[in-house]
Amino acid sequence: MEFLQPIALLALAGAAVPALLHLLQRRTPPTLVFPAVRYLVEAEERHSRRLRLRNLLLLVLRTLLIATLALAAARPVVPSPFGGTHAPSAVVVVLDNSPSSGAVVSGRPVLQRLVQAARNVGAHAGAGDRLWLVMADGIPRPVAPGEWSAALDGVAPMTQRLDLGAAVRSAGAVLDEEPLPGTIVVLSDLQATALGRASVRTPIVVLDPEPGPVNRGVQAVHMEPDVWSPGGEVTVRLGGSSQDPGEVVFELEGQPLARGLATPGDAVLLTVDRIPAGWHAGRIVLPPDEFRADDVRYLALRGAPPPAVASSGAGPFVEAALTVLASTGRVQQGADVLIGDRPAAGDAVVLPPSDPAAVGALNRVLAARGLPVRFGELLEGEWPLASSVFTLAGVSVARRYRLQGDGTVLATAGRDPWIVRSGRTVVVASRLEEAWTDLPLQPSFVPFLDALLSRSGAGEAWRVDGEPGAEVRLPGSAQRLLVPGDPVAVGADQAVPTPAVPGVYFVAGPAGDTVGALVVNLDPRESDLRVASREAIDAAFGSSTAFSDAAHVGDHAYAARRAELTTPLLVITLVLAALELGVASLGGARRAREA
Repeated sequence: MEFLQPIALLALAGAAVPALLHLLQRRTPPTLVFPAVRYLVEAEERHSRRLRLRNLLLLVLRTLLIATLALAAARPVVPSPFGGTHAPSAVVVVLDNSPSSGAVVSGRPVLQRLVQAARNVGAHAGAGDRLWLVMADGIPRPVAPGEWSAALDGVAPMTQRLDLGAAVRSAGAVLDEEPLPGTIVVLSDLQATALGRASVRTPIVVLDPEPGPVNRGVQAVHMEPDVWSPGGEVTVRLGGSSQDPGEVVFELEGQPLARGLATPGDAVLLTVDRIPAGWHAGRIVLPPDEFRADDVRYLALRGAPPPAVASSGAGPFVEAALTVLASTGRVQQGADVLIGDRPAAGDAVVLPPSDPAAVGALNRVLAARGLPVRFGELLEGEWPLASSVFTLAGVSVARRYRLQGDGTVLATAGRDPWIVRSGRTVVVASRLEEAWTDLPLQPSFVPFLDALLSRSGAGEAWRVDGEPGAEVRLPGSAQRLLVPGDPVAVGADQAVPTPAVPGVYFVAGPAGDTVGALVVNLDPRESDLRVASREAIDAAFGSSTAFSDAAHVGDHAYAARRAELTTPLLVITLVLAALELGVASLGGARRAREA
């Protein structure tokens, strides 16, 4: 039991007044030893017994009357599951409006159900409560109870992903500074991939989740080569829970260029023969489903005329592959790119010389060109080739030089660099001949050479991937991010805020020309709409986590409900006063009759 006005309990001392008055009024009747008054003594004894009983009853009634009146003035409150009001509380509501909240379940968006539950929490708030709202951006915002409903108006899915564990930890940090009893209310679709551990001291109430819809979304996109001259290919991987294949469309500037079918978990290869020269914004599009935000994924492409390639000492397999590429329009004759055993002043693909004695001279030429890459010792063995840039699965190398120095590693042999790019020069550790590697005997050799030539020199195109609301760093050539209507200057540290709207944003260099692109897409984990199990939620938030449905979440959000006993005590006081008056009146009437 608690008292809202505990100072009034001092009035309980007044309950001793009737007892004191009773003791002061006690008297002993005189004793007369006279035979004639014996009948009066017997009558007096009978009257005294009735009087003592009445006085004792009056004493009890008056004492209780004063005590109940003092307790009523102190306004006692007790826990009560049946109505009443809750104690002043501090409540942080984590409202998950990340992209997945836009999914449609049972004919309505998930976010609509979450906002309705949030309104229920606000409807139970009192003037003495303190409320905060945490949304997908993870920022706790204090909201007055009277402004709660207005704060929820217009809430829409954001493009930022919400880490539920981080949001709950942030809410716990807010409540740790509050003297009021606190509760964290988690209103989310509870994606299994968004659930993170959160160790907090505050009780947590979680809205019962609904099963997520069957979904198909674009998980990842990979392009080959970096610069399409004149065409290339896009590998699209789908994610989600659907088991049915869906159509995948590659669009460039709004025009469909290629189509395919894929099932979540699988990949589809889309090939495009030719695109115009210059930078372009493309996208992969799926048919709309219950979660439309992941049905589109953006990509940036740069088209260029076919490179003019010349070879010198590259070997017969390279010569044959160049003839094939020239016949399909992938390369043309010229000297823009030189492939062979000597570097060029411009773009070059450098292979080791067939004669080991010429390696020293080649290293001196590389040094004279200012390139930091060198050919080291010649190694023999068997190493598998691997690359995220080239298709080299199942290909191995038997002879290679150890590459020394700095550069961007494009492929590895075992754990050592096999292809390194430095500036406008690409260095390969092996000759492209069958005595060195089985790559020339593979069907992937011609596509490999095509991609290799596209990465030599000025044909390189850089792209930076980012998620909405994050911060990224751009290469040194970047000067301005071309956001529509409001270009953003790149800071001295090359950092720039990522736009909140997914899409392709081109980057201008010092001369105002386009030097690269920032591609903004949703986090691919948003496509996985699987709901976390209760065991996983307990493991993340603690086994004391309480679950509630949307209709009763407001009842569980605040401190224990309590009832004030002032009114019942006042009623009891009135009853006691009536009884006291009745008993006192009966005693007076009796004395009047006896008189």
